[in-house]
Amino acid sequence: MRRGRSVGFVVTVALVLGLWGAADLTGSASAGRIPVGMPLEFETDEQEEQYRRLVRELRCTVCQNQALDESNAGLAADLRGQIYEMTLDGAEREEIVDFMVARYGDFVLYRPPFRTDTLMLWIGPFLLLLAGILVWLQVIRQRQQMAQSRELSPEERAALERMERDE
Repeated sequence: MRRGRSVGFVVTVALVLGLWGAADLTGSASAGRIPVGMPLEFETDEQEEQYRRLVRELRCTVCQNQALDESNAGLAADLRGQIYEMTLDGAEREEIVDFMVARYGDFVLYRPPFRTDTLMLWIGPFLLLLAGILVWLQVIRQRQQMAQSRELSPEERAALERMERDE
């Protein structure tokens, strides 16, 4: 009897989760979200090219290392929908990018502008490379010094020979 109840509970939980997932999928389509790979209709080829370029150039702020056209995150779908609507409304590329930056910051851009607040993004990798080279040179210098200091002085050599004879 107890086993029947646990199987029934598992089946009920699975059904509830399945219905919840199905409701989420239908809700995302009706909420203006654009799933990855969904076919879209544009009025002109220029609009389609602008949309495709923007969703490849803008970063998903949830996934961080994926462009909007690669991400399955809900926010990415919302942003694709926003870009699609703005493109159909005739917004230029710069207007859409400015809107996204105003809303999500420079992080939404794969290539943030060169300014004082993004300076470390631009020079940070070079500073890390320089630091790595300096550490590497220091390690080489220390190894050379250790190799030179391993040679025994004449006094140490004589003491070692005396110790070996005494044994």
